[in-house]
Amino acid sequence: MVIEQVIEKVKNRDPDQKEFHQAVWEVLESIEPVLKKNPQYMKAKILERIVEPERQIMFRVPWTDDKGEVQVNRGFRVQFNSAIGPYKGGLRFHPSVNLSTMKFLGFEQTFKNSLTGLPMGGGKGGSDFNATGKSESEVMRFCQSFMMELYRHIGPDTDVPAGDIGVGGREIGYLFGMYKKLQNEFTGVLTGKGRNWGGSLIRPEATGFGVVYYTQEMLRTDNLDIKGKTIAISGFGNVAWGVAKKCEMLGAKVVTLSGPDGYIYDENGVTGAKVDYMLQIRASGNDCIKDYADKYDVPFFPGERPWSVKCDIAIPCAIQNELGLDDAKKIIDNGCKYVTEAANMPCTAEAVEYLLKNGAMVAPAKAANAGGVATSGLEMSQNSMRLSWNAEEVDTRLHQIMVNIYKNCYDSAEKYGHKGNLIVGANIAGFVKVADAMLEQGIV
Repeated sequence: MVIEQVIEKVKNRDPDQKEFHQAVWEVLESIEPVLKKNPQYMKAKILERIVEPERQIMFRVPWTDDKGEVQVNRGFRVQFNSAIGPYKGGLRFHPSVNLSTMKFLGFEQTFKNSLTGLPMGGGKGGSDFNATGKSESEVMRFCQSFMMELYRHIGPDTDVPAGDIGVGGREIGYLFGMYKKLQNEFTGVLTGKGRNWGGSLIRPEATGFGVVYYTQEMLRTDNLDIKGKTIAISGFGNVAWGVAKKCEMLGAKVVTLSGPDGYIYDENGVTGAKVDYMLQIRASGNDCIKDYADKYDVPFFPGERPWSVKCDIAIPCAIQNELGLDDAKKIIDNGCKYVTEAANMPCTAEAVEYLLKNGAMVAPAKAANAGGVATSGLEMSQNSMRLSWNAEEVDTRLHQIMVNIYKNCYDSAEKYGHKGNLIVGANIAGFVKVADAMLEQGIV
């Protein structure tokens, strides 16, 4: 009853924020058994507090294009929860960015960061800026203008943003340069930095690597190995690139990639130079996966998604709600029993329900794609200690974090009567740590 009341209040308060409603519902409907065993959470109104961001910042971002014309975008930073550490979460530059998206991502980030075991709170930010077709100078001027407002609200012990869709190493560099100039200090205020100035090895591919490590643990539950498995993935950006790279290392075969224009099917596998070519397509700003089909002479399916392809494992890596009910039906019809969410909330609620009812194991994004923020946390540690770990050490630490996340999810689900349901397990494990910290810190 309390859960329904909180969800209804969230909807009534912000009726237009559909993505945020979905994220809140997916977490809260999982934690009912926790509330029954821990009435102190309800007494302290943890649910009512945890669905409300501690701070929401919106600001204008004026910048000048190459023609001398002034352009104006909107900037956001949602600082959702700092119970277990400074706010931590990416910046997304994409036309789809709005407050609802930022709140849903910040809410998810709170529990994702909790699962890593590292002292990081949850936050998210970004802008509706679209870098497609923009020159290098225009991107730089936009980033500098964005940071001229954001710098007031962040810091290494307050809020540590990172990259996300549309924000890679180039953008982080421009943002960091302006922060350093404004604050007159060199600190680890951003992660995803360049290797020569405080960045961590493995960070660009970390999200994808972590996704594969989590998937590997999921398969081991059924006494299976990822080696030799056929994998369908969507997207061709940073996450998809990391997934393809680690799958090749472990002997699995990725056979699909997708973009806004459709998907490709490569029966020989996305391997070797093909993996590196994914980065070239992204860097070109063309945003068309058909370029891969043309270069490597493989089938291209315009306007379609890759979920009708027969595979052992499906890994959506693109964007939220990209895998719907019809896609879920195709996945099950093809005999696929493992779905790992690599993007943030890429499966609709209806798709998840159908997959679970038909015997599939679904690895939730807040657990499976935590490798990126986990490695950002490792970058923060390196910055604090003024040292740099080699690639092998970072990868080893990342691998162990993902193994621990999987175990925590699996054990939490079993403890509360939902054995094998990794979604419930992730929500419970992430929630309990944050809720306990909030209780211990009082009503603030």
